[in-house]
Amino acid sequence: MVTARTYRPRTAATKLDGMDSHNRVIDVTDLRRRYGPAGRGGFDAVRGLTFSVARGELFALLGTNGAGKTSTVELLEGLAAPTGGRVRVLGRDPYRERPAVRSRIGVMLQEGGFPSDLTVAETARMWAGCTTGARPPGEVLELTGLAGRARVRVKQLSGGERRRLDLAMALLGRPEVLFLDEPTTGLDAEGRRETWRLVRGLREAGTTVLLTTHYLEEAESLADRLAIMRNGRIVASGSPADVTASRPSRIRFRLPDGVAPGELPLSLRAAAGDDGWVEIRTGGLQEALGVLLRWAGERGLTLGGLDARSASLEEAFLAIARSDAHADAPPDPAPGTGGGADGADRMDGRTAGAGAEPAGTGAER
Repeated sequence: MVTARTYRPRTAATKLDGMDSHNRVIDVTDLRRRYGPAGRGGFDAVRGLTFSVARGELFALLGTNGAGKTSTVELLEGLAAPTGGRVRVLGRDPYRERPAVRSRIGVMLQEGGFPSDLTVAETARMWAGCTTGARPPGEVLELTGLAGRARVRVKQLSGGERRRLDLAMALLGRPEVLFLDEPTTGLDAEGRRETWRLVRGLREAGTTVLLTTHYLEEAESLADRLAIMRNGRIVASGSPADVTASRPSRIRFRLPDGVAPGELPLSLRAAAGDDGWVEIRTGGLQEALGVLLRWAGERGLTLGGLDARSASLEEAFLAIARSDAHADAPPDPAPGTGGGADGADRMDGRTAGAGAEPAGTGAER
């Protein structure tokens, strides 16, 4: 059972205007990251990001592969220096003041890279020995549902269990700020929900969380606010409700035989598909649905398969990703410079053994 030990009221953080510096746990201004030399031979992976994350807030950073998410998060974690701009985590430069920041953050990479022949318990004890102020290893294994697998070797764990081990090691140092990179990849539906409950508990206890995920349902369920990146820039941001509100709601149904779509009220602007379904896109779901139901009721008609719903985050994300897909596209990098989506945004291959530290939390002793 995954639980969180202590809770406190969540910090109101969805509105950042006027937030003082104490509550601005992550503060990014005109952040830039370039791979390769100046000019056409280089690649700008992060191109002038500005955003803040409040204390106790869960902020999701979304985008397609190559959007610049991982390049951005590596700067926030202090794994690299920015090419330009300013980043502060807990009021400090995470790269230049790394020792002061490292003990206060937790980092869960896409793959921890822990020795495969160690058991889960041995891995936790090893990492606790490298972490300042670590929790007891048994406590963090219990927290992440791995206590029953303590004697199992890492190489014998399932993919989902390895993700839970990565999360456990990120939580060892009781971090004030937690970076989660695709935390539920490989988990089944039950494991994903358990992880969500754990993350919510940590947030309620005051931990600030920055999440990257390809599961848009996950971001919609967990995030207080989010930002969507494209080509190294933020192109949409706000609460999940704010972002989805930019997309129209949808009403779908089938008309009875003998009733043509042209008989519908003109105000509904219905579109009929070749499959027999009629679809209405509207910015006023309640009003449009009322008009439709009154029209059908007055005529004694039954609308088959009637389905009315607000836009989802997935619909909003796909629309943003598809719109102006080539807008502001950076030039192709020269061969061998390390640029491009695969080189600059290594979300699918970033491991502890590839230049990043393992997924722990505390400063090395």
